[in-house]
Formats: sequence, structure tokens, C-alpha cells
Amino acid sequence: MLLVISALLPVFMVIVLGYYLRQTTMLDASAWRGLENLCYYILFPVLLVKTLAVADIGSAEIARFSGALLFAIFTMSGLLLLSYPLLHRYFAVSPAAFTSLVQGATRWHGFIALSIVGLLIGDAGVAYMAVVMAVIIPPLNIINIIVLAHYGEAKSNLLQVPGKLLKNPFIMACALGAFLNFSGWGLMPLLYNVADIIGSGALGIGLLTVGAGIHLSGIRDHRGLVVFGALLRLLGMPALMFAGCLLFGVDGLPRTVAMLAAAVPTAASSFVLARQMGGDAPLMANLITLQVIAAVVTLPLVIWLSQAV
Repeated sequence: MLLVISALLPVFMVIVLGYYLRQTTMLDASAWRGLENLCYYILFPVLLVKTLAVADIGSAEIARFSGALLFAIFTMSGLLLLSYPLLHRYFAVSPAAFTSLVQGATRWHGFIALSIVGLLIGDAGVAYMAVVMAVIIPPLNIINIIVLAHYGEAKSNLLQVPGKLLKNPFIMACALGAFLNFSGWGLMPLLYNVADIIGSGALGIGLLTVGAGIHLSGIRDHRGLVVFGALLRLLGMPALMFAGCLLFGVDGLPRTVAMLAAAVPTAASSFVLARQMGGDAPLMANLITLQVIAAVVTLPLVIWLSQAV
């Protein structure tokens, strides 16, 4: 346990540094948005292509791994949809607030996941995390956009979903990396070295932007729903992922990566999607903030359990 905490401590120290820097005048809001875009569109996609292009992962292992991932996200989504009538009737959860709970429980923060797996495990872990992204990003986007279209306050066109998925830089990077891998082309040394230099910048900058996105002042708003949403994401989703790993026979390094992906906070982009599609954006912002803070305690515990059991 102490080994896991010591490995994760630098991650959270960089996040705290990002929060501190956001409070200073060193960088304004537009600069932080620029850094987020740099990570989202360039740094992390290059890291994924570089790692996946040369990864050595068996197809049978990928099938079992993918099954565990899909089991967890579809089970969580199904349980939430079934529980909505009770949440609405007995706890006065509005339709818009429900969309934020769904996003908060099912979506995940790729920046944190990639940074932690890169520092904790290395390229082998990043390769499996690339598989995680390729498998769960499409269904998660489809599930949450449909939920927002149905329960959100803004009218949305579901026909735009396929186009958004195809334009997702993580999906494009995973597809390119997988193609280079399965075709046997890989990456020539020159391109690999260039990608390695670019991708190495993703981890630190990505974590700084996570810290910059923390807003402590709003946590007390919607206290009950915020705590409930944090428990769903940080403990409920790892529990379902562990069940999926047992069901599909996933253990060792793949199980650790799957559990890590399940235990990271929800995606920062959930706030933007909630605002665009009529969800409860203030609640979404509070969910993101509390989950990032609470993950300091829950993430080491989940990773330790995934390795110890």
C-alpha cells in the first residue's frame, strides 16, 4: 500500500501545483484552455500512437479485457437508468441533474489515467490504457449523449453523434496506432523518437491542467448529490470493473489498468457537454472537483486492492 501511495504522490503534487498556478497571474484562463487543447489534440494522441504502434498484446487477451470494460460501463449505466424514477420521486433529482450523475459515474478523466499509468507502470500500462480508450470512448459518448438528449433541457441532434466520435482525437490516435501495430509497420526509429519527445510532455502538462480546473468554492452546493456521485464513480465503478474482470478472467497488469481507469475522476469535458446539451452544469462542475480531491484517498486503495487480491 505504501508503495502505491508513494508512486501516486508525485501525480497529486503536480495537480496541486496546477491548482496553485491557476490562482496566480502567471497564466490567464485562455492560456490554460490552450494547454488543455494542446494535451487533448496533440500530446496525448501522439503518446497513444507511439505506444500502441509497438505494443505486444494478444488478441484473445484484448477480447477478455474489452469484455470486462464493457460489462462495467453498461452495468453502471443500466443501474442508473433503472434507478432514475426512485431518485426523481424520493430525492427530487431533476432530469438535468440526473444527466450529470450519469456523466459523473460513467465518464473518466483520460489525462489522469494516462499520467498515472505512465508513471506507475510504464509503456506496457499505457498500451493497455490505449485499448481502454479505443473500447469505451465510443459507447460512453453514445450513452451520455443519448441520456442528455432525452433528459437534458436542450434539444440535440443524435445524428451528429457518429461524426463527433470520428473526430475524437483519442479515437483517431488509437485507430492509427492499432493499424500501425497490426499491419506490422510500427514506427520507424526517427518517428518513434519524435513521438516519444512530444508524448513525454503530455503527463506533466495534463496533470497541471487537471489542477487548474479545480474550483473549491462550489463543492458545498448540491452536497448530497455531489457526495453520492463521487461514491458512484470512485467506489461503485471500480467494484463493477472488478466484477467484470472476475467474470472475464482478467488479472495481473490488465486488471490493474482496468481498475485504474474505473477509479479515476470523471472527465473534465463533462462540464462542457452538460452546458451545451442542457444538463446541470454547476452540479457537473462540483462533481468533477470533489472527485479529483477524493481520488487522493480512493485511487491508492483501488490500485492496491487490484494488485493484492
